[in-house]
Amino acid sequence: MRTGIANRKTKETEISVALCLDGGSVDVSTGIGFFDHMLEAFAVHGGFGLSVKANGDLQVDGHHTVEDTGIVLGQALADALADKGNIRRYGDFRLPMDEALASACVDVSGRPYLVFNADFPQEKVGEYDTCLTEEFFRALAFHAGITLHLRIEYGSNSHHMIEALFKAAAHALSEAVAPQKGLLSTKGVL
Repeated sequence: MRTGIANRKTKETEISVALCLDGGSVDVSTGIGFFDHMLEAFAVHGGFGLSVKANGDLQVDGHHTVEDTGIVLGQALADALADKGNIRRYGDFRLPMDEALASACVDVSGRPYLVFNADFPQEKVGEYDTCLTEEFFRALAFHAGITLHLRIEYGSNSHHMIEALFKAAAHALSEAVAPQKGLLSTKGVL
C-alpha cells in the first residue's frame, strides 16, 4: 500500500493527515463544513483513503486552516510517492457538475507548479471563503511536488464550481498515480 503521513503544528493550526493512494476509509474534520465536504469528495473520487484532523484559528477565518491542510496533504502525497517510478505520471480529467464544468491536468514530476483559472461568482459557500480554493491547491501542488492545472470552463454556482474542481483534481491525480511499469521520463529520473 502506498501511504503517506504528515503533521504540522504552528501557533495558528495543528493538522495531521494520513493518505493511502490505494484506498481506505475517509475521515475528515477541519471545522469548516464545506471544506470537509470537498476533502471527502476528493478522497472518494480519487479512490484514496484519507484521514484529516485539523484544528485552526477559525475565530480569525478559515485561511490558515485551509492553506495548512493543503500543505500537509501535499507532504503526505509526496511521502506516499517517495518513489515516483512505476506510475503513469500524467492525469487529465473534465468533470461536469450541473451548470459547471471543470478540468484538471496533473504531472507528478517533482516540479511544483499551479495554474489556476477560476472566478467564483459568490464569495462564500457556507463559512468557506471561495478564494481559499486557489490557496489550498497551491499549497497542495507545491508541497507534493506536482504540476497542477485547474480550470473552470463555465459555471454560475460557486458550490458546484468548487466541487467540480476538487473532483476533477481527484480523478486526474488518481490517473497520474496509477501503477505502470517503468519510469515515464526520457531523463531517467523525475
